[in-house]
Formats: sequence, structure tokens, C-alpha cells
Amino acid sequence: MNTVGLLVNINKLRADPEVGRLARGAVSLLGGRRVTVLVNQESARQLGLPDLGVTEDELTRRAEVLVVFGGDGTILHAARQSAPGGIPILGINLGGFGFLAEVHDRAVDEALLRVLEGDYSVDERMMLQAQVCREDGGTAEHVVRQLLALNDVVVTKSGYARLLRIRTDVNNDHLATHHADGLIVATPTGSTAYSLSAGGPILHPALDAIVLTPICAHTLNGRSVVLAGGEAITVRVEPTGAASVLTVDGQEGEPLEPDDVVRIARAPCRTRLVRLGRTGFYRLLQTKLSWGGER
Repeated sequence: MNTVGLLVNINKLRADPEVGRLARGAVSLLGGRRVTVLVNQESARQLGLPDLGVTEDELTRRAEVLVVFGGDGTILHAARQSAPGGIPILGINLGGFGFLAEVHDRAVDEALLRVLEGDYSVDERMMLQAQVCREDGGTAEHVVRQLLALNDVVVTKSGYARLLRIRTDVNNDHLATHHADGLIVATPTGSTAYSLSAGGPILHPALDAIVLTPICAHTLNGRSVVLAGGEAITVRVEPTGAASVLTVDGQEGEPLEPDDVVRIARAPCRTRLVRLGRTGFYRLLQTKLSWGGER
């Protein structure tokens, strides 16, 4: 391995001196083994290593592996940047929940050495691709925004708007029309995030499936539906005077106009997570969700 990229959450770096110590230690270890190190520009300046700083586009274009210092939110951001190029991510958890990170005990040096030696596996995760489609004044439809998501694509009301009326079609067949605060379209990875808090099921991340979960549906039969991973989903917010917005992974968004159509399907790329064999999915569920019990 010749080039390693470091993506360091700038807010955590500014708030906690320990983050800077860990990042500088990683740079030193990698440099001592003649590995080229690249760091996201803003964090490189904060670390006092401006010569290593590059844009995030260059980081994901040149790195063979991306080491992410942050929490799940930082890893979600990194996933959308790195997935098109197939760059694997090693997550260093500096946040709270840490469902996606592999290194939780700050044993960064050991993890990096194992990666340099090739002593790791890669866990590939399904992603979603969302297209916001809009008519151009006639009958033709064009894509005004295309977004990737590792966790979920969410259509929800904007601000204090009234309930939305959301029509959902699957492969051009009408599935349901909900009066609700919104609709979550989640991957198996995202089934333990927003969808779970809205009452959706937990799916093993290796499954090829998509979960549809209405948010606070104004009906007693508003339930989650699990679809096959190859299904094509169309979401329309029918006119009620309520403003709506599309967001991916709770981080990027696009305001929706009244006649917009959102098309969601399995993305052509996948997130690749470096795994060191420390914690299985079921053990992770027990620990993170505080289910208790003995091993």
C-alpha cells in the first residue's frame, strides 16, 4: 500500500486535543513506513501539516484506503465520497454510537499496521441512488439532483408544514398513499438508524433489500414494507400546500417542488468498510442497543 488518506472531522479536532494526537500519530506511523499520507485540507491546517492537505475529491481519487476519524456521521459522509471509486474505509470511532466504525478503543496504531500488512477483510454495503426529477415546462422530465445514500433517503415535510400526502409506487405499481410526516427509504445498513426509530425492522447488513417506513402516518395501518433490493421506487408528494424536502443520510438535501418525482433504486456502487474481525453484527446490536444478557 503506497497512499493512505486521512479524513479527520474538523469539529472533533477543534474540540478535543486527543483527536489531534491520534491523527498526528497515524501520520507519523504511516510516514515511518514510507507510505504517502494525504489529509483533508481543513484538518491538515488545523494539525499543523498543511503540506499534506488536499481537497476531499483528491483524497478519494488518490488514496488506496481512507482512514476516517469521527463518528457515524463522518463515515456516512466519507462513504458517499469514496464509494464511486471503490475506496475502502477504516472508521475510527470518536463519536457516540459507532455502528459503522471498526476501531472503537482508539487502538489506531494496531489497526493501521494490520491494514498495511493486508490483514483485514472488506465488508461491502448496499447504497441507494436518489434522483429528483422535474418537468421542464412540457412533458419531458429531467434530473435536477442525483444523490447517494448509505443509510437512507427521506422525504419529509419542511418546517411546520401540515401532513404530507405521499404516493409510493414500486416498479410502476401503486403500493400506498400515506398521510404522514414523511417516508424513509432505507438500506439494511440504515435499518438501525432513522427507520428503526420510526418503528421499522432491523435487517442484517448483508441482505439485498430496501425498507420503506412511513413517519408518523395518520393511520393505524401505516407499516414498514421490506422490498427486494432490485426494486425501483417512485415517490410523489401530492399537492396539499405543504412544503417538502428530500434528504440523504440526514446530511444533504434538496427542496422539492410540487410536481417533482423522486426515483430511488439500488446504487451502482457500494460502500466498502475495512473489517478487522473484532465485533460481529449481532454482538454489535446487543451492545449498541443495550439489549443486555450474557454471551
